[in-house]
Amino acid sequence: MSQSKNVGKPADLDNWKAQEKLGEPGKYPFTRGIYSEMYRSRKWTMRQYAGFGNASETNKRFRYLLANGQTGLSTAFDLPTQMGYDSDDPMSLGEVGKTGVAIDSLVDMERLFDQIDLSKVSTSMTINATSAILLAMYRACGMKQGAKSEQLQGTIQNDILKEYEARNTYIFPPTQSMRIITDIFEFCSKEMPHWNTISISGYHIREAGATAVQELAFTFANAIEYVESAVRRGLDVDLFAPQLSFFFVAQMNILEEVAKFRAARRLWAKLMKERFNAKNPKSMMLRFHVQTAGSSLTSQQPENNIVRTTIEAMAAVLGGAQSLHTNSKDEALSLPTEASALTALRTQQIIGFESGIGNVVDPFGGSYYIESLTDQIEADVVAYLQKIEEMGGAIKAVESGYIQKEIQDSAYQDHLEVEANRRLVVGVNSFIDENEEQMHVHRMDPALETTQVAALKKLRETRDNKAVREALDALGVAERTNENLMPYICRAVEVYATVGEITNTLRESFGKFRPIATL
Repeated sequence: MSQSKNVGKPADLDNWKAQEKLGEPGKYPFTRGIYSEMYRSRKWTMRQYAGFGNASETNKRFRYLLANGQTGLSTAFDLPTQMGYDSDDPMSLGEVGKTGVAIDSLVDMERLFDQIDLSKVSTSMTINATSAILLAMYRACGMKQGAKSEQLQGTIQNDILKEYEARNTYIFPPTQSMRIITDIFEFCSKEMPHWNTISISGYHIREAGATAVQELAFTFANAIEYVESAVRRGLDVDLFAPQLSFFFVAQMNILEEVAKFRAARRLWAKLMKERFNAKNPKSMMLRFHVQTAGSSLTSQQPENNIVRTTIEAMAAVLGGAQSLHTNSKDEALSLPTEASALTALRTQQIIGFESGIGNVVDPFGGSYYIESLTDQIEADVVAYLQKIEEMGGAIKAVESGYIQKEIQDSAYQDHLEVEANRRLVVGVNSFIDENEEQMHVHRMDPALETTQVAALKKLRETRDNKAVREALDALGVAERTNENLMPYICRAVEVYATVGEITNTLRESFGKFRPIATL
């Protein structure tokens, strides 16, 4: 029997054409992944989020996780640090070290990374309003260890627009905040080329109640604002864009989440190429971190949260994330215990090394449902972006309260669905266990706040206060000019000025943001 001349060619020409339209992993528009091999050549970074109490306590947790196979650090800061208050400020009372680690000065940063080589580890810092200060502290800490500034690798969240929209740890008005962010872009493009200058975050937008479409739409509206601000400063888009990164949530609807991540990559590539005329392919690559959804975790039957986290983590991997944090089962009740944090890390490791799903690049590529859903999400996001554009951009949409109200309305609708049992949540409105036992939770030592305040008092007594005053005065002068503020903030940090002192200096000129009521 003679061999057909068509052997080796596709039998279904329409399907072949569809594959051509779909594109290849690692090539524009990157729908199928930003690297051609994805996890076949390198796993995603397993970056567990940690931070509580003082720097020494968090340092122990960091080293514990690294010893157990974590491949990157991710730092949570307490509310006073995020809001620009020192631990001894009356506004900080009762909040020191509660939602993250307390960092008042370079002394704390040095303790936080004691015995951790910053020239070798990549660190993400979830910090926004005070991001310039914490970045300066991290840089100074690394350099004191002997690392060069250009060696340091990691990310600061530095996404202030989503704070006005969803999370509320803002300090300054939007215009002044945007100046600081652009200063960071410019500074890092010269001094810290391997540092991701921003992690433009949809995570908190979605956790506040937004839909998948709104998560992408409002994130990209913010991203457009950041890029335009940098371009207006005169920065070359191909110089700073490769240092931009994103942060998304993975929710429970696994197929919708996969399509969301694929749509996000394609849309970002188009925006950078067509709107901002980027030429460097790296400027068009959407690199993103994913965290599983805290809002999906329940205080009822907390063991079930391990299953929820696993499903969400698989969505992130199937969607092509570059790094991942998996939540712990007890986070609806407290900060995670050491044991639950380890289980969360092991969840990633089992997916990465046992499941086999990382052996295939874009496993859902070509699926009719996934491709059609990807197209639909992209189209709906574009419609939102056009509406925000007509309003004058993300800052105008924030100042008017539009974005905040859209998120609140979606959150309310979701709440109504759960209340009416139209959406079932196991253990909450269905399959309830009346005899459920209480689980052990992490308890903060109340003495940690007293210890932190005492350490800060000692620092004020022993540092060179004349040098601190001179550095803060120089920063105060610079903020009234068009100079880049980062060198002045770095100088203040290096002489052990505190987060609160630097923030207060900026507040004197920049003022504070007062939100508009949207309800």
